[in-house]
Amino acid sequence: MSVAADDPEGKARFEAFQEGLQQLGWGNRNVHIETRWSGGNAENTRRYAAELVALAPDVILASGGAVVGPLLQVTRTIPVVFTQTPDPVAAGFVANLAHPGGNATGFTQVEYGMAAKWLELLKEIAPGVTRTVVLRDPAVPEGIGQFAVIQSVAPSLRIEVSPADIRDASEIERTVTGFARSAPHGGLILTSSALANIHRDLIIKLAAKLQLPAIYSFRTFAVAGGLAAYGSDSINPHRLAAGYVDRILKGEKPADLPVQAPTKYELVINLKTARALGLAVPPTLLARADEVIE
Repeated sequence: MSVAADDPEGKARFEAFQEGLQQLGWGNRNVHIETRWSGGNAENTRRYAAELVALAPDVILASGGAVVGPLLQVTRTIPVVFTQTPDPVAAGFVANLAHPGGNATGFTQVEYGMAAKWLELLKEIAPGVTRTVVLRDPAVPEGIGQFAVIQSVAPSLRIEVSPADIRDASEIERTVTGFARSAPHGGLILTSSALANIHRDLIIKLAAKLQLPAIYSFRTFAVAGGLAAYGSDSINPHRLAAGYVDRILKGEKPADLPVQAPTKYELVINLKTARALGLAVPPTLLARADEVIE
């Protein structure tokens, strides 16, 4: 697991995976699960990857793209089923989506093209925004790819966008605070990454304190108090991953199981946060929302 053991989102993902296994007939009597929670710490991730591989399990679930690479560095034989992984082909985890070809397969997180919708959504909710900071984790490729897409649509929306690489809590606070002071009509977009998920409460609190309209990549951010989120369901892929684990335990090979892309994207708007920011969300946007938090 790429997050901490006390992370509500992480708990929900793990529970969905367990439920999926139980529905397929796997329980305490016929399967043993070893769990490691990295908390977004790269050193922990490498250490836990080595620990799990040393146990010689039948299959490993890698929840989050940040933990897939370290696992595949220590094993190219033990089957790995991944979730929340943005671009497994570019990362070298699989040969291609239809025929992974190695010991890993699973479920992708987002396609880079949808990042344009984050900026469009920000402009629709907060028309006065003229500058936007895009927070990204420089250690993962998706932040760069998502920013490139955002940058490509910015001129048509008359918004100036700038990237900001973030690595830890102090850098996040310094970056967001500095941007807010220099941009009176500013907005914020948080690209998807394990780092973003780990520091979501800090970023949401900063956006509220500094009066920055902000768009996030997953429902959990809006539920936690973020203004709005647009992204794929992050829980169900873990339930679906149980199906791939089941098939592998019954003899199928990851190389033959196609990598699956998200089939559903959710738009979630937090009206309470919008009111606190003095924003009037257009009724047409509310009508399109999959969930509105009062």
